[in-house]
Amino acid sequence: MKYVIIGAVAGGASAAARLRRNDEHAEIVIFEKGEYISYANCGLPYYIGNVIKNRNALFVQTAASFNKRFNIDVRTLTEVISIDRFTKTITAKSQTTGDTYTESYDKLVLSPGAEPIRPPLPGITNEGIFTLRNVGDTDYIKAYVQKADIKKAVVIGAGFIGLEMAENLHALGMEVTIIEMANQIMAPVDFPIAAILQQHIRSKGVHLQLNTAVSGFEKVDNGLKVQLNNGNVLNADIVILSIGVKPDTKLALAAGLKIGDAKGIWVNEYMQTSDDDIYAVGDAIEFSNPITNKSMITYLAGPANKQGRICANNIVFGNNQKYKGSINTAIVKVFDMTVATAGMASKHLKLNNIPHQISTITGGSNAGYYPGAKQMTIQLAFSPESGVVLGAQIAGYNGADKRMDILSACIQRKGTIDELTEFEHTYAPPFSSAKDPVNMAAFAAENILLKKSIVFYWNEFDQIKADDILIDVRTKNEYAAGKILDAINIPVDELRARISELPKDKKIYIYCLGGLRGYLAQRILSQNGYADTLNLSGGYQLWESCTKEL
Repeated sequence: MKYVIIGAVAGGASAAARLRRNDEHAEIVIFEKGEYISYANCGLPYYIGNVIKNRNALFVQTAASFNKRFNIDVRTLTEVISIDRFTKTITAKSQTTGDTYTESYDKLVLSPGAEPIRPPLPGITNEGIFTLRNVGDTDYIKAYVQKADIKKAVVIGAGFIGLEMAENLHALGMEVTIIEMANQIMAPVDFPIAAILQQHIRSKGVHLQLNTAVSGFEKVDNGLKVQLNNGNVLNADIVILSIGVKPDTKLALAAGLKIGDAKGIWVNEYMQTSDDDIYAVGDAIEFSNPITNKSMITYLAGPANKQGRICANNIVFGNNQKYKGSINTAIVKVFDMTVATAGMASKHLKLNNIPHQISTITGGSNAGYYPGAKQMTIQLAFSPESGVVLGAQIAGYNGADKRMDILSACIQRKGTIDELTEFEHTYAPPFSSAKDPVNMAAFAAENILLKKSIVFYWNEFDQIKADDILIDVRTKNEYAAGKILDAINIPVDELRARISELPKDKKIYIYCLGGLRGYLAQRILSQNGYADTLNLSGGYQLWESCTKEL
């Protein structure tokens, strides 16, 4: 058998290596139009920022080492320009010699990846404007920022790569401005989680302009002018375009392969395209979202690697292993903070008309009495009927990653809030508390499901009517430092003694710092004849972060 793979890096290289492990005697050829076959794409911003100092550390395998270990014919700097499905051949062009030739295959794997979006804006081809997608881009940017006169950077787009680039350019001593067309950074998360990170970014001296688009660029003697749609102009020495990417489907389209509703290469659950002898993996494909059952594309290395492995198994042993899709588990470090997400954000659940409730809590990374404890905010989205967890988001510091891994596993297996309340975690004071934040998040969600707690959210204060009552159950000192509207201060520890101050025929809105004391106050009131109480999910601190960003 002869297997040909088009495109390397994550999906293609994983498929090639697995094919060899499955079939020692097959002929395997891999074509890669770039110079490098397998590299740490996600590490590129950190090499630019000198966090990763050794360039060679970025390379997982070289063409030579891949060939030596796996006996695979690796052809870098060679672009496949066409596929003939009827003769089962591809046409390749060497970027070194310019020669073209054909190569036959028995089974073909497409892993063309995605390409950065470069909108046709005036001046976008000027020197000093870069996208970051591969090692070549990285080398160009690295060389450019090492110039002595590079002081101001503009990053356009506040997704994962954009934020990582902003942090790394800032670490090099540059004045950094982030431009984002949407009303928040990080589209996969909901506004409250984004707002927490936005506050952190601003605290580092990075300029963040939301609801703003770029209209063009102008090259001037001392750098670049970045023209904005609001009429303002920014001066820049370097511009990073991080607007997004789109699946590279050119080869597939030309070959007549099916393109799906999400504009990616259509594959079935076995990673097989509309041609039985052609499979596809990675950023260019679309598949069914496990939560919505609608077509989606994901641009993550983890799913691409898993797809490559499954694809190779099915090619060699027949279609017997199904790909179950991706819930888009992702994480990003931005300065001192970590933001992680899995499943679907509330805003996306709403767009898909999926009923859900959300709950937000704040917990410690480890026991509060042990040094180094940091707060993290956890938001869960879950089905109001079954309690199945549909989405999770965390904004925090230490330990945010391990909590998201737990929540991701729960979402992936369609686990419930009830299961998370009983999740058994490793516990010692340096690592967690006896009640882990994951448990606490589940307890809060369970209380909502059981209607022991009725909650309202940071953006629902306008529903409070003139004859409703708003109480702040924090301490007097906390209340004096800042309150919401004209809230009455009744600390939770004084509530039982002062309960007669509250009329039972009024709707009572309650808040504390993070939500726990508000819940305790709600339970006291509800069991003393107060039938209409609501507690602020996420508390004062979440409200404050969100309203500061409006």
